[in-house]
Amino acid sequence: MTAPAPVYDRKEQFEQIRSGLLPGEQIIAVYDAIGVGTGFMGLTTRRVIVQDKSFVGKKVAITSIPYSKISSVSVLANKSWAGQFFSTGSIAVHVGTHTYEVDFRGDEKARHAHNVILHYISQ
Repeated sequence: MTAPAPVYDRKEQFEQIRSGLLPGEQIIAVYDAIGVGTGFMGLTTRRVIVQDKSFVGKKVAITSIPYSKISSVSVLANKSWAGQFFSTGSIAVHVGTHTYEVDFRGDEKARHAHNVILHYISQ
């Protein structure tokens, strides 16, 4: 059985993730992020990859987070949030004392990213 084709928002982000894959690793999704700080989030069969643009001096970090190091994943919402579980386009990935917040272009992408991460950290 073959894996489903990866989904992505921007081809250049997908290619950036593809160029750094480990042997046997496959891309699940690469989603563009909106707002300040994070440029995109990539999900592979081995890790979460976050582009962090919040460094001083216009530096950009590509951070690989093995699923085994993620302690939890959260759906973010403002205080007035009342409604469905995924009525927001933001998630937070908790790794040790650091939290990576990502705002996606739509709640379906946030839901997919959350569910992929939850699947891999629950194994």
